[in-house]
Amino acid sequence: MNKVFAGSVEEGQVVSPVVDSRADMAVFESKLKEYKSAIDADIAGYCKQVQKRTLQDFGANSREAVDAYTAILGRGGKRIRGALTMLGYEMSGGTDHAMILQAARAIEMIHAYILIIDDINDRSLVRRGGPSAHIILADYHRAHNLSDDSQHFGESIAMNAALIGNHAAQMLIANLDGDPQLKLNALSVLNRSMVVTAHGQFNDMFNEVSADVSQRDVDRVLEWKTAHYTFLNPLHFGMILAGADCHATDAITTYAMRAGRAFQISDDIVGTFGQEFESGKSPLDDIREGKRTLLSVYALEHTTNGNHNFLIQMLGNHKLTQSEFARCKAILVESGALDYAKSAAAKHVEVAVQSLKNQQDLWSSEGIQFLTGLAEYLLVRHS
Repeated sequence: MNKVFAGSVEEGQVVSPVVDSRADMAVFESKLKEYKSAIDADIAGYCKQVQKRTLQDFGANSREAVDAYTAILGRGGKRIRGALTMLGYEMSGGTDHAMILQAARAIEMIHAYILIIDDINDRSLVRRGGPSAHIILADYHRAHNLSDDSQHFGESIAMNAALIGNHAAQMLIANLDGDPQLKLNALSVLNRSMVVTAHGQFNDMFNEVSADVSQRDVDRVLEWKTAHYTFLNPLHFGMILAGADCHATDAITTYAMRAGRAFQISDDIVGTFGQEFESGKSPLDDIREGKRTLLSVYALEHTTNGNHNFLIQMLGNHKLTQSEFARCKAILVESGALDYAKSAAAKHVEVAVQSLKNQQDLWSSEGIQFLTGLAEYLLVRHS
């Protein structure tokens, strides 16, 4: 494992680095590149097909809406969720590459749907280095001098375009060339996970407007929103399609819950301390939204009155300036919040990797190596 701090999450103490192991990360990066290439090519073909069919069947207005959805879907990102779908299938003995690639597309389509809704919720202008879907559509409204409010138009059309993407993904899954009962089981697990994810989003948004948010409140969001959605759901989805039993799917849960938490903590760190749009959005977004992360909550609990009051005032300030943002970052560092968040992520990764070692007889060695490398990558990622 890479040299990272693996201190006590409860006390925030820093201890010695864990053992270095670059081989797992090299396998992960190579295999992820392979998965991403296949998924990107498949999605590119799908986007062209659905755009053409939409124009033919429903006309130019619908095409504009679908184009905004496919813009988000086509931009990609790392395709972690699609890759974990394929990995879960393959490490459980699945061999139908064409089928699981379609399933990975469906998971990425649902991800695009979630991103579009999330960007509206968060008032995010940018997604994956380009304008958010509702911004694309609001710009279209203004460019064509349409009546009524551009923002409302953009958000309304984007939400409906996202819903179309979700329903199209559900149809794709229902029509996969696989065992009917396994598909039904996979669909059930998928939709249950989406319900949990929605509750995570509810709590994330309530945290933004609540005066008293604890680390426990943040951890619930890490579990319900990110761990379930980004790790547990795609792994379970792929494993079930391969015919994995409950023992195997239960056994991967500890890994998914811990790695998922580490993923979001590292995402919050990169989102705030990364370079402009390195994470696919503005680094000011989390502070501007008033998002309560492990970083901001710990800082509020461990800083002086002046800095505490300043940070409170800046969280949710939609007119946040660069100088104000710079002071917020300094507070996160000086309060020990940045080190604490890194330590917490490292502890989650340590537990996740150990859980794989405890259950290594259940899955392929290649799958375990990929998941180990992924967990280690979360501690050194820059985007």
